[in-house]
Amino acid sequence: MIKKILNLGEPSWITIETDNEKISKGYEKNEVYVNDVEISLENSEKHLSIYLSAMKIPVKYVKLRWNLKLSKKGRILGDEWERGYGYMGFRGMSANRILPWYFIVSQEDKTYGYGVAVQPSAMCFWQVDTEGITLFLDVRCGGDGVLLNGRKLKMATVIAMEIEEVSTFEAAEEFCREMCPNPSFPDHPVYGSNNWYYAYGDSSEEEILSDTDYLIRLTKGVENPPYMVIDDCWQEHHRLNDYNGGPWTKGNSKFPNMKELAEKLSEKGVRPGIWVRLLLNEDEKIPQDWRLPLNGCLDPTHPKALEYIKEDVKRICEWGYTLIKHDFSTFDLFGRWGFEMNPLITVEGWHFYDRSKTSAEVVKILYKTILDTAKPYNTIILGCNTIGHLGAGLMHINRTGDDTSGMDWERTRQIGINTLAFRLPQHKTFYDVDADCVGIAGNIDWEFNKQWADVLAESGTPLFLSAKPYLLNETEEEELRQIMIKASKQEHHKIPTDWEDTDCPEVWKEGECKKEYHWYEKSGLQYKYSSIRYESFLSIE
Repeated sequence: MIKKILNLGEPSWITIETDNEKISKGYEKNEVYVNDVEISLENSEKHLSIYLSAMKIPVKYVKLRWNLKLSKKGRILGDEWERGYGYMGFRGMSANRILPWYFIVSQEDKTYGYGVAVQPSAMCFWQVDTEGITLFLDVRCGGDGVLLNGRKLKMATVIAMEIEEVSTFEAAEEFCREMCPNPSFPDHPVYGSNNWYYAYGDSSEEEILSDTDYLIRLTKGVENPPYMVIDDCWQEHHRLNDYNGGPWTKGNSKFPNMKELAEKLSEKGVRPGIWVRLLLNEDEKIPQDWRLPLNGCLDPTHPKALEYIKEDVKRICEWGYTLIKHDFSTFDLFGRWGFEMNPLITVEGWHFYDRSKTSAEVVKILYKTILDTAKPYNTIILGCNTIGHLGAGLMHINRTGDDTSGMDWERTRQIGINTLAFRLPQHKTFYDVDADCVGIAGNIDWEFNKQWADVLAESGTPLFLSAKPYLLNETEEEELRQIMIKASKQEHHKIPTDWEDTDCPEVWKEGECKKEYHWYEKSGLQYKYSSIRYESFLSIE
């Protein structure tokens, strides 16, 4: 591998937008002022750091433009705001395409990476056109301009690299490693079971214990015990297909004692894990000023609300759960799914309790609080519906794609395989990548689910089953058992070799060992007629 850090140098133009005005200026010196707003740059030999300071004026957006040309013949891979929704892949140049956080360019025998270091303090996306590169930094607090009150904010650090004499995939891994100097990983391979994709929230302690017995049967003889993760179903106010929030102080009638259940799971020989949605909570004791004006969810910038969240995490750890999967935080903070952020993460006209913090800083405060609270208990943190670029180093595992399915193979094919392939460069560079479960509920042909389970195990990423016990025949069960044994070790790291040619890679390779998978039903794709997913492009009014 030959790699070289590229210095983009000073931008050609800087645009600043406040609550009241939008001004673009050609860049001529190290500092740009608009009234009491100042943009300053620190340009080292390797990277460019971008700073913002202001006194009283609320600042919303900053945009930097480099008038330099990339070849139109290059193929570009972008990241997503949070989870992937099945659209990631290499494409030709499109000026309107939103490229959150970073992008990879495959060009002849070289690969280029352009991005911002993980944990920036702005929501960042790139755009590439035939005449230049643009970096857009959203520094709002919620939907209003941030009030820095004289504080100097490091918005982001720009990183660019040129890499050659390796595959595009290996180059992407190296670029992710450069963007994330301090990742967090589990200290053992994480895998196991989560019954969501056959139970879909209709479960009980008895069913969890039955699932555990089946999981033990599938992993008999392994040295590394699997996790049994209790998903949405256990909480006090759970209402099937109606409400999946807190309080998180105890279980319901189907889960009479959560601490005792964790002990039962441990006694059976599995590691207890649990799902939680920390920001949606209908506890009547929570004051209104702890809640977001956007949707009533908890506001992590309110000190007492943050303390409340910490107590929920601490309680779950003290019950004995050694993996916490926290979910929905991006949607609960901003009111949008990733596929709706085109290009802004939230609507305008509202702000967090502490208006001096940018939205990116708020997200990092929440993630760090969860991680720090769980750390004394050695509890693994798995983020779902989380912003990976902000969470790298603040979570051990990230669910990098939208939901797969136990009912519909087409959903698993489109979303699961896509996110596994195109987020795989983040595995063991940002965190461990979880591309979601293998749903075995009797609705999907085993030949497809077997391949999905196998590619997860061969990639060396966490594999979670949602397997309704005893649906598989003896041969199928033995095939699954061998895959689970492989998943318990995570010794393989097969990568997609055809990822520049398709958004659903079929050829996966490690060294000289190659596997080819067949993802498509003989009758062709099975469509739903009420589409709810769409891609992010610049909005046109």
